Amino acid sequence: MEALRITKKHHRHLNNPFPSTPRSLPLVKGTLFFDPQTLSSHQIFSIGEDFGLTWQSKNGGTLSIFHQSEPSRAIWSTVPGQAFVSAALAETEVEESRGSFVVKDRKIHLVCNHQTIEDIKVINQSDYSPEAQNQDFPPGCQRMETKDTQFPLLLITGRIFSLKSRKKKFQDYGAYQKLEFMDKETSVSAKYWIWFDQKNSSQIGFQVKIGKPSSQSNQRVSPRAFETHRNLSGSLGQLRRRRLATVTAALTNEEKVVLNDDECTDFNRVCLTYSSEMDERFYGFGEQFSHMDFKGRRVPIFVQEQGIGRGDQPITFAANLVSYRAAGDWSTTYAPSPFYISSKMKSLYLEGYNYSVFDLTRHDKVQIQMHGDYIQGRILHGNSPVEFIEHFTEAIGRPPELPEWIISGAVVGMQGGTDFVRRVWEKLGTHDVPISAFWLQDWVGERKTLIGSQLWWNWEVDTERYSGWQKLIRDLSAQHIKVMTYCNPCLSPVDEKPNRRRNLFEEAKKLGILVKDKRGEPYMVANTAFDVGMLDLTHPHTASWFKQILMEMANNGVKGWMADFGESLPVDASLYSGEDPISAHNRYPELWAQINREFVEEWKEREDPEEALVFFMRAGFRNSPKWGMLFWEGDQMVSWQANDGIKSAVVGLLSSGLSGYAFNHSDIGGYCAVNLPLFKYRRSEELLLRWMELSAFTTVFRTHEGNKPSCNSQFYSNHRTLSHFARFAKVYRAWKFYRIQLVKEASQKGLPVCRHLFLHYPDDEHIHSLSYEQFLVGNEILVVPVLDKGRRNVKVYFPRGESCTWRHIWTGNIYMEQGSEAWVEATIGYPAIFVKVDSVIGDTFIKNLVEYKIL
Repeated sequence: MEALRITKKHHRHLNNPFPSTPRSLPLVKGTLFFDPQTLSSHQIFSIGEDFGLTWQSKNGGTLSIFHQSEPSRAIWSTVPGQAFVSAALAETEVEESRGSFVVKDRKIHLVCNHQTIEDIKVINQSDYSPEAQNQDFPPGCQRMETKDTQFPLLLITGRIFSLKSRKKKFQDYGAYQKLEFMDKETSVSAKYWIWFDQKNSSQIGFQVKIGKPSSQSNQRVSPRAFETHRNLSGSLGQLRRRRLATVTAALTNEEKVVLNDDECTDFNRVCLTYSSEMDERFYGFGEQFSHMDFKGRRVPIFVQEQGIGRGDQPITFAANLVSYRAAGDWSTTYAPSPFYISSKMKSLYLEGYNYSVFDLTRHDKVQIQMHGDYIQGRILHGNSPVEFIEHFTEAIGRPPELPEWIISGAVVGMQGGTDFVRRVWEKLGTHDVPISAFWLQDWVGERKTLIGSQLWWNWEVDTERYSGWQKLIRDLSAQHIKVMTYCNPCLSPVDEKPNRRRNLFEEAKKLGILVKDKRGEPYMVANTAFDVGMLDLTHPHTASWFKQILMEMANNGVKGWMADFGESLPVDASLYSGEDPISAHNRYPELWAQINREFVEEWKEREDPEEALVFFMRAGFRNSPKWGMLFWEGDQMVSWQANDGIKSAVVGLLSSGLSGYAFNHSDIGGYCAVNLPLFKYRRSEELLLRWMELSAFTTVFRTHEGNKPSCNSQFYSNHRTLSHFARFAKVYRAWKFYRIQLVKEASQKGLPVCRHLFLHYPDDEHIHSLSYEQFLVGNEILVVPVLDKGRRNVKVYFPRGESCTWRHIWTGNIYMEQGSEAWVEATIGYPAIFVKVDSVIGDTFIKNLVEYKIL
């Protein structure tokens, strides 16, 4: 059996513009069986000091976990009568093209979809010993880490099994109907183990481990034998007496499975199924750009390029046509996270880095499908979304406080060299723009390629493009303006670069710290118009080597940088650590953030805290909030569209905030422009002005010229754009006092600066229908941005949940009725912004706007 096939699509230049949905393991359904003589009808088991598990035999049997403070409220439960553990053996294909990945299930050879519960056992600390573990735990299982565990533990054991007779196609799974089961004729089963252990007062850990499949001689069993628990009990007793290792289950007809002993390999899919409610909404899953609520969807958790268009037309058609699946889809993202919060105040996250899918397509259940032979994670207890974010980030980590300079004014993103920067700086001065920094991504120089001008990926200053580099930094610093630059974990050969001082690619190659291919040579990763080597972040010498590059930048006066990329580790790479590259792929952006963060902390020890360094990045995974200081949303289209444009920038901002990414922002005006004969996406002046208004209420107010500066309207294009930029840089400055508070709160509690209304009004049913329409800054400022071309008013919803009145900052109009909607004028320069009446925050914000002559 070919367990994994990897297909490279980098150089395919004419492709199907309407790619099909990748075939995946459909939602696995099975039956739960138990012996009522072994498990009584109702039992309660303790898990640690604060949690408990209830077993009930009615309706086919169900488990539910509760917190001792609310014993009648389940925080996790199984579906009555249905298997909650299942496993499969499948062949996987991964298609890869320039940072985009598609994971497919090619053939499914075996599914064990039915389950027995044989024992539920409480393990006290006195029982927990190597000898006990040998008896209760699977062979080869590492001893559980008890440092953060509170006894007693709970162990559930039993078997999963299947009974099939032939190739069988799913008939009712839409895009998955052609997926075939390749089982042969005999019965197959495997033992499973599930542990629950308390981690702290708000979190319970779980682990699901599957043993090796075992086969038995052919046996036919009528499904009618299992129609009742009484019949099952008798059948189980008969099977025990015959010393069989498997139990056959009720299927659609009498079937059998054959799997020869020499074909029994380890399972590579594990499924955990549990209950949901029809009206339950699911938020989170990292930085998602198309949806806030994921009920009814299958959510894959895999780091990759977000894509160009992501379903918006006609750009999706064009992108897919010229580059394989380059458009992405609604689910593709730089920074996913296997974490959610539901509207029923339930929350769960997975540990580890394997590829996983959350199947939320059924109204009554959730199924997590994990690639591998185990699932590990945590179930959270909380009474509000705020509590869940605090509990989640307490476990994964929180960002540090940002230095004040980065949140004091505009971060001016520019290219063009020293003279051009100085000319624009002079223009900004005439408009009295508060500036925090100039971000100069082309500091390394530019080269001409087949697709235009691109950077030299060799992290040192190009002294021809930026002549007088040191003097420019000093002159800006004299006006309290920092300089920020750009780098990423890839290096390009620079033999043809005329004025280089170092060749970092060759240095890294000689040190052996580049990711290698299967032949042991540097893996040259396709990236747009050139190939690059990628740093092996698992190599023990990589971090110190790259920190020296950052040290040279900082010693020259650079105070921050974009730490770009991190999402494109090839899944067939060979790493120094020897780990599975598919799992390492999701971990890579965390390692990239960690190297940058460690350097920032080391620098902080030797410098004035006021001069602290900052880096920002786009790629991430579950624990990235611990290591990343600041995030941005990557390459949004310069458009008004929903899946990839100004609207998706709001969705990404809010979904990431619900997933622990407290500090996030987007490029003002978007990034990706297209200037082809039949497809033109250019940043209009109106879009730029509206994006300025939006970004004035995010953590950082930063511009970007985009990938095609000459096609885009820029903040320096004319008097109107400059004046508007100055105006909203001052609006941004006017709530700096509150931003400082929110930044501190984020570092202490993990709460985001920009918040979906669900965070503070979870009981208001209407807010579940909102995605990009409006959001909160902290809990004091309500922002309703204009996100449509030509729109001059917006519909505002004033939420239920607290007795507060909202004031429109431009007119002073008061809105008192909770749960009401109102149309509010929002001409350019006057977006719909509201503050709470009689709020110190709101009053101070308005006072500052008056002082800056905005009001």
